[in-house]
Amino acid sequence: MLLDTSGLLCYYHAGEPQHADAVALFHAASTRLTHNYVLAEFIPLCQVRRLNRARVLAFAIDLLDNPHVEIIWVDEALHRSALSLLQRRPDKTYSLCDAVSFVLMRQRGLTEALTTDRHFEQEGFVRLLKP
Repeated sequence: MLLDTSGLLCYYHAGEPQHADAVALFHAASTRLTHNYVLAEFIPLCQVRRLNRARVLAFAIDLLDNPHVEIIWVDEALHRSALSLLQRRPDKTYSLCDAVSFVLMRQRGLTEALTTDRHFEQEGFVRLLKP
């Protein structure tokens, strides 16, 4: 499954309503894939939620070192593919981070995302965390 920003927040923060589900899904997954744009969104999202910055950064670093999580570093080709997807979806409000996730999921044959973001469903993927 793809680990999205909102899914990581639910996994990380026990105060999130879907925390228990996120933890169970994370540990049950055979594939855990994310990318550096998700990590770039995760840190400021946690700051907005007023979570402890040092702990958030430690969690992000732990993710980088986790042998059970594959992190893709977005290069120019992937960035351009994501921008192209955004151009083909003018009626959607997807972020660039979302678009990178969608491109990666299609490249890897993934259908499920640890996310609360409805955009994944709009793009034909399974959103594992629903309100």
